[in-house]
Amino acid sequence: MILRALTFFLAVLSPSLSGAVELTLPASARQTAGQELGIASYALPIAPYDGAEIPARMFEGFVTRQSWRVERGGVTPMQLIQPLRDELKANGYTLLFECADRTCGGFDFRFGTDVIDAPDMYIDLDDYRFLAALKGEADAPKAALSLMISRSAAASYIQIIQIAVDERAGISVAKGGEIMASTRSGLPGAPLGVQASIAKQLDVAGHVILSDLEFKTGSSELGDGPFASLEALARYLASNAERRVALVGHTDAVGGLDGNIALSKKRAASVRARLIDAHRAVAAQLSAEGVGYLAPVASNLSKAGRDANRRVEAVVISTE
Repeated sequence: MILRALTFFLAVLSPSLSGAVELTLPASARQTAGQELGIASYALPIAPYDGAEIPARMFEGFVTRQSWRVERGGVTPMQLIQPLRDELKANGYTLLFECADRTCGGFDFRFGTDVIDAPDMYIDLDDYRFLAALKGEADAPKAALSLMISRSAAASYIQIIQIAVDERAGISVAKGGEIMASTRSGLPGAPLGVQASIAKQLDVAGHVILSDLEFKTGSSELGDGPFASLEALARYLASNAERRVALVGHTDAVGGLDGNIALSKKRAASVRARLIDAHRAVAAQLSAEGVGYLAPVASNLSKAGRDANRRVEAVVISTE
């Protein structure tokens, strides 16, 4: 297989990233997302979902999130992760934790950790691999990294989240080196990385998918949560009182247009109500709309595409 070297900056922030480790991806790999969150926090999973939380270690430093699509060639997530694991070890990284789909915690792990929105990143709940690693001393690492690899019927997907640890900020730890952190944790406030990501996407792209939302089956009623994206969005609105955001519901293409538009608008309205009631967002800053299946982000011909198309987005519609 022809390989292409990709450089990821993973070393100490002083004040910019220095040093690098070169990982190789298949030549057909195409980058789908590249996000620099700047100085932020990241909860690095270090154990499987335990029935209540994902044990994680919280870092502060320069955070980047990247994803790639690799055209299928019969390669499994395990086959993709093996050479990357070996390269990390060769470059001074220590493996902290590795798991596969159900041993990670399946649905709860996937939706309790940071994953780039579809269609840039795709996760098959029955076929993914995760890896967490550190560089440097365990109690004072210079860098941390996570790999998430999965595949759809058409392609494989690789996500890399990396952090160059800011020694001035330190590392938040609890429970003997871990902090219990996830989007389901009930800890007050959204993780700083989530806040920074949503704020940046709203400011730069003008919209963001609220990817952690869950609705009750066959219903427009929003699940119990908590949802980190809503906390982050509420903070964004509070910090930008002059801005207005439309919550826009989307559906897959199953069923008629009128019914899907009605359902998508009801779901957006449910999100708006939660923001106002639970997060004290100002009602005047929020509206709820629905467009049904008229703005897909993926093909409705596959289950993965239909899953990606069922979503609620926040769209900046006024800055005055």
